[in-house]
Amino acid sequence: MNDFAATATRWAVRIMLMLVGLVFFLCLMAVACLIALAWGVRALWARLTGQPVVPMSMGAMSPFAGWQTVYRSGAEWMAQSSGNADARKDGREARGRRGVLPGSGDVTDVQPREVHES
Repeated sequence: MNDFAATATRWAVRIMLMLVGLVFFLCLMAVACLIALAWGVRALWARLTGQPVVPMSMGAMSPFAGWQTVYRSGAEWMAQSSGNADARKDGREARGRRGVLPGSGDVTDVQPREVHES
């Protein structure tokens, strides 16, 4: 009897997991169909009104712009966490300087020298 209960429970769990997976798959398919339907209606409307059909796109993605966003938000976070006015000012200046490092005005020219191989 114990073997029967274990087998029945195992099969019940398998059937429930299959049903959950099926429901998840059907939900994904429904979302994909709704997106395709919206795109089709949009294309049909553009064609009926005589406008060109513009493809849907995410827009231009620039890794540099993403890095700048993270860098700026980090500077602002550090300014807020330290609590002093100088750090807040540095955080605001970080947005405006666009890649120029602080203290770069103090750099002097380097005198080149000859390399002697021995």
